[in-house]
Amino acid sequence: MAEQLNVTLIKSGIGKPQKHRQILLGLGLNRLNKSVVLNKTPEILGMIKKVSHMVKVSE
Repeated sequence: MAEQLNVTLIKSGIGKPQKHRQILLGLGLNRLNKSVVLNKTPEILGMIKKVSHMVKVSE
């Protein structure tokens, strides 16, 4: 079984670039304090890196 990450949105996407808002939707984060469990893949890690100032990640 692949490692999983718990990703929580802590800052709003309002006023942020369109690319960042699209990444948040791709991660499944559409409301503040919403958490999703995602597999730890290079694609997901790259998306998280782009919006790292807006999300909190835990193992």
